[in-house]
Amino acid sequence: MTTPHGISATGTTASEADASRAADASPSPAALHSPEAAMPQGWSWRLSLAQTGLLIQWQIRRSLAYLPLMVVVQVLLATATIIGFGFLAGDLTPEAALFLATGAPTITLVTVGLVMTPQEVANGKREGSLAWLHTLPVPRGVFLLADLTMWTLIALPGLVLAVFVGIWHYDLALSPAPWLPFALLAVSLTAASFGYALAVLLPPQVAMLASQLLVFGILLFTPVSFPAERMPDWAQAVHSVLPFEPMAQAVRAGLAADAFEVPARAVVVLALWCTASIAAAVWSLTRRR
Repeated sequence: MTTPHGISATGTTASEADASRAADASPSPAALHSPEAAMPQGWSWRLSLAQTGLLIQWQIRRSLAYLPLMVVVQVLLATATIIGFGFLAGDLTPEAALFLATGAPTITLVTVGLVMTPQEVANGKREGSLAWLHTLPVPRGVFLLADLTMWTLIALPGLVLAVFVGIWHYDLALSPAPWLPFALLAVSLTAASFGYALAVLLPPQVAMLASQLLVFGILLFTPVSFPAERMPDWAQAVHSVLPFEPMAQAVRAGLAADAFEVPARAVVVLALWCTASIAAAVWSLTRRR
């Protein structure tokens, strides 16, 4: 309410009140100088893509010293899984050889996600590079997207080699399904996201020990390189809700669609684990410390 002389009940003139309202409505200097304000509306996703690309380049350049060693480890693991397990099994039928060879790529993807990813994140926590990255004005989801992309790319050499070693050693003929890349991506995302969350939430030494125990259990006690029917009933029941058997079933059916198929239950279980693993990784990065 104003008086006839333009003075409000609080003692300010109408012009002063209008100026105050205009100042409240105007953006702050920080907002004016932010990257989002400088770009047209709807371009924030382009900024996120650019940030993701730069982070991937930084992570790869930072890891150049030991990337060749990672590739060598994957090569040895793929060869040992296909040829070494074949020695243990003895004379393999063509069906058993195909089952073993199509399980090796899953072993490679899971090993990269559950062993190499936690070890690298744990090293980043110890040396302080992870904390430094989190001080950058970049959304935490972009960090996760960049890391998951990098680890998926790192898993490709071992994955491809595992397939070719199986074809060469057992003289196999594969029949890839058109949806194979999506199955490989789902397995890689699930394993790497789970390993990432594990390393962020646990102390570095505990995370590395847990990842080692997980990979030993996966190599020896999961129905990836052998049928689930060989396991006790209780173990089959446990693996029916764990992601490892559905991972192997998805990749196996994607590589040899004429010989194998993916049960609907496996698709549901893998999708749930993939969603839960990514959500756990995002939460571990965004939680209040």
